[in-house]
Amino acid sequence: MSDMPRSRALFERAIRLMPGGNTRTTVVTPPHPVYASHGSGCIIVDVEGQARLDFVNNHTSLIHGHAHPAIVAAVTAQLGRGTAFSMPTEAEIELAEVILARVRPLAQIRFTNSGTEARMMAVKAARAHTGRPRIAKFEGAYHGTYDYVEISLRPGPSDWGPGDAPRGVPTARGTPEKVREDVVVLPFNDAGASQRLIERHAGELAAVVVDPLPSQIALVPATLAFLGSLREVTRAHGILLISDEVMSFRLSYHGALAAMGVQPDLLCLGKIIGGGLPVGAVAGSSEVMAVFDPRGNGPAVPHGGTFNANTATMAAGQAAMELLTPAALDRLNAMGERLRREANAALAEIGVPGQVTGAGSLFRVHMTSRPLSDYRSAVATVPEREAYTRLYRYLLVHGIFITSTGLGCLSTPMSEAEVDAFIQVFRAALKEEALRVG
Repeated sequence: MSDMPRSRALFERAIRLMPGGNTRTTVVTPPHPVYASHGSGCIIVDVEGQARLDFVNNHTSLIHGHAHPAIVAAVTAQLGRGTAFSMPTEAEIELAEVILARVRPLAQIRFTNSGTEARMMAVKAARAHTGRPRIAKFEGAYHGTYDYVEISLRPGPSDWGPGDAPRGVPTARGTPEKVREDVVVLPFNDAGASQRLIERHAGELAAVVVDPLPSQIALVPATLAFLGSLREVTRAHGILLISDEVMSFRLSYHGALAAMGVQPDLLCLGKIIGGGLPVGAVAGSSEVMAVFDPRGNGPAVPHGGTFNANTATMAAGQAAMELLTPAALDRLNAMGERLRREANAALAEIGVPGQVTGAGSLFRVHMTSRPLSDYRSAVATVPEREAYTRLYRYLLVHGIFITSTGLGCLSTPMSEAEVDAFIQVFRAALKEEALRVG
């Protein structure tokens, strides 16, 4: 990356102004990140002028790619009328109607400005509704940067504890011990162990938070038996099941968990529902969502926000969701399935240890052939991380942009030609790797 002088110069300016030179750790790429200039459709162009196929799409939020004409038109029209008001607007009602039509029987929704805030408000709603203080979440699962759901996000082997009863490990230095104590950590995709832990703490648990396709747990889908067990045990003990679909909502027209035949009590959304602008949302039954109702004696859970449901985001979100028809999703998911299938075939044919996991239009590259089912099996070794870094840099230089952790996604402007291009460059990268280790 030494031949990117403009990006290097921008980074040198940035590190004088921001800690680490950034305001989101997800863009960090040693020795410096590549800086974006502009994008159109499925193409992103950096400040050096190099165009790449964008399989990141602002970390899966741009399901229609960059600057989609319908979304640009909707936002532009709204900008002329104003972006935010100290009054509610019809725009938030319209987007609420569009989303709730997809997630029935969930009946009500509230908008936030990020996925992190949506998860935070879902946890607070669960506590208020049940009168219980603790939550349960899965080892290695990412649910935003809220203290409680950050517990055991990236624990190392020395901190793991037993496989059937993971130890709670704070992620941010200085996290209060009380926060750790209020979180029960469960093993992902282990129905028996999770059920036992939930039952052991049932009287104190307000909610179990689960992502049906967790990005930090190898992007391996939760099994139907596992999800069914979670729904059964939480319902039996009056515990709310929170489905975090900030990323995985794109898996089907009705959402990820609903597509698997499991109905959550609360649903956390973000990313694609904002059409490329900042957004989050929590949806649920009228009974649970009543904790936010400010009428009468005031809400059990106060929830304000200067830019909640701002009209620019609502307009972009409505345009994006209306474009995301069942047919559009089916086409996108079919291309995702083909990409994973052919990438795995290339790994096997060329003889490089690795696999590509995921579902729908999401995928993740791993430089290991061992079975992946949970957080612990997905933790990469040093040689595996080094192998992936080489592959990532080869793809980046040759016009393919995925994340530095192996995550990728497809967008609706893509066609089979873009999948072909990915596979072609991916195969070339694997051949380079095979020569190196062979």
